[in-house]
Amino acid sequence: MSAPLNRIAVFCGSKGGTSPIYVEQAKALGVYLALNNIELVYGGACSGLMGAVASGCLSEGGTVIGVMPVDLESQDAIQPGLTQFFDVDSVQERKAKMLSLSDGFIALPGGSGTLDELFEVITLSQMGAHNKPVALLNVNHFYTPLMQFMAGAKDQGFIHPDYFDMLIVASDIAAIVQQMKAFIHPHAPTQTP
Repeated sequence: MSAPLNRIAVFCGSKGGTSPIYVEQAKALGVYLALNNIELVYGGACSGLMGAVASGCLSEGGTVIGVMPVDLESQDAIQPGLTQFFDVDSVQERKAKMLSLSDGFIALPGGSGTLDELFEVITLSQMGAHNKPVALLNVNHFYTPLMQFMAGAKDQGFIHPDYFDMLIVASDIAAIVQQMKAFIHPHAPTQTP
């Protein structure tokens, strides 16, 4: 049986990228979450895709929870109007807090910080630390090269096929959320009636 999907953590860049489609889709994701009563957990900043997803969610009255390390607060302005905001001491603590607060994870385009967050939740899932869905919103084919790399790693015997298959990858927001709602971890313990 799949778990409820009341809160989604979104990992994404603090920059907007080179094409307007990245900001547009980040904002659309925030709007979609709000309209579907799914709370947003994210990095707390008002810049780039982070600001776009938060402002999209807030524009429709959604709940937005920001989590930001104290040492980044001077570099990235905090998004105004957040429903809840957590100060944490480090990037590691931020990732742990986002994991504990969320029922699933979506990666929008981003840089090394986004990939760090993404691969941490993938690795923790493989280790059995959580059974939550992990998805990549493949805006403008951004994640296609990464999925090709991971497919190659699977074919070379470095990623178990079950773990490769459990990643949800789509370019459509509604489709990705529906797949997350239906997700069952391949190695989750079965429940007896």
